Amino acid sequence: MNVLVEVLNFISKEILNVPAYLIGLVAAIGLIALKRKVGQVIAGALKAAMGYLILGAGATVVTGALTPFGQLVLKSTGAHGVVPTNEVITAQASAQFGASSAYIIVLSFIVMLLLARFTPLKYVFLTGHHMVFMSTMLAVVLSVGFGSKNQWLIVAIGAVLMGVIMVVLPSFAQPFMNRVTGSDKLSIGHFNTLGYIASGAVGAAVGKKSKSTEDINFPKGLSFLRDSMVSTTLLMVILYLVFSVWAAIVLPAKTAFEIFATKPDNYGSFFMAAFAQALQFGIGVSIILYGVRIILGELVPAFQGIANKVVPGARPALDVPIVFPYGANASLIGFLSSFVGGLVALGVIAIWLGPVWGVALILPGMVPHFFDGGGAGVFGNATGGRRGAMVGGFINGLLITFLPAALMTVMGSFGLANSTFGDADFCWFGTIVGNLAHLGSVGGAICLLIFAAVLFAAAWIWQVKVVNAGWMPAMKHAEFIDGIKAEEKAAKAAARAAKAAAKI
Repeated sequence: MNVLVEVLNFISKEILNVPAYLIGLVAAIGLIALKRKVGQVIAGALKAAMGYLILGAGATVVTGALTPFGQLVLKSTGAHGVVPTNEVITAQASAQFGASSAYIIVLSFIVMLLLARFTPLKYVFLTGHHMVFMSTMLAVVLSVGFGSKNQWLIVAIGAVLMGVIMVVLPSFAQPFMNRVTGSDKLSIGHFNTLGYIASGAVGAAVGKKSKSTEDINFPKGLSFLRDSMVSTTLLMVILYLVFSVWAAIVLPAKTAFEIFATKPDNYGSFFMAAFAQALQFGIGVSIILYGVRIILGELVPAFQGIANKVVPGARPALDVPIVFPYGANASLIGFLSSFVGGLVALGVIAIWLGPVWGVALILPGMVPHFFDGGGAGVFGNATGGRRGAMVGGFINGLLITFLPAALMTVMGSFGLANSTFGDADFCWFGTIVGNLAHLGSVGGAICLLIFAAVLFAAAWIWQVKVVNAGWMPAMKHAEFIDGIKAEEKAAKAAARAAKAAAKI
């Protein structure tokens, strides 16, 4: 038994926990199914894996730049509470729930492939680190509900729940993803899907005649802001310096200098360290976009082999940075709007929900607000332009603040920890699962299987009646955007004709 646990731990932590390896394996399988030559298989697998490593390197740079920014904000404002961070809570729970998580992640992957192969929900979830987070969250809440002695029941129910959710959520988000990408080749495989769907739906409601964030007309003197790398970095420079000045005013010098590990009594190095971190943020975003381009170039063609041979008609469900190139400005607007939404929700909890209902104070985590909020901005822009990106990002910020507070109520002793899961799907799904598990090992298990069946049936109907039927959200907004493009095309044609006539 111990050997089997070790093998499963190795597979989950050393392979499935590393998205690059998982993506490389998928690319290799797809290329083999396409009967490519050995050299092409090796090259394609390596490039796909390296693309994900490049994406991860960019995410690491962004995370490293956002960490001191979060400290600046929290220490300057004096806020105290729980900061949602998936990596932290997973690390805290791994010692106690590592074995259960390993079983769940491996078995759920098999469940997902079977569902994708034999049902209309043909999605293959490929975001490995989110699979690890979800398996850990399920191991925690099921153990709290069922009791830690019911190990095999926890693993069996957890594997079914996770396998189902990995094909259900991409299905519900697919029409919005089609609107973002302009095709049906890719799916979103990130456990903040509720935030993306909400943003897309809100965008469709509020932004019928709102221009795209990517068509912002800058004055000639500000034309350099059309470069997303420049505009993103410049905005972060401004934000960093504003909060650095605030910190320098309200914090003791020693506390302020510790944020960037700068020399005592040297405000010059303090401000320049803030400036350097803002530049690092811009670099990280650029690396992410480059990694995404490589992944798309290698993985999508290889995935055709899997779609044709292993899981006919399957779509790869990929991490959220995959949508950033479809709305570079929108991702930045979504990040900022999500952060504002988080601050508003924080105020509501501090003033009302906390004192009256004892709700935990959830502080804004810069990393989830950047990735989740950025994705929400892209989805909101696709259906509702600039207005959709702003409102959608704001709604996302509310979700990833209120929902983590609800999740903490079903996490037992981990509900008192200094961190929790930060993305919307971990929270709403975990809260429901945790509450149902408290009904007992028999009644809870039956209710959870019914819950999984209802989710699966709803997604099946949605897939057949909506997705496969070709429904697209925000048709009026799409017609508005097409009209603008047609007018711009006609204006350019008229300008060219006038120029040609002038020459004659």
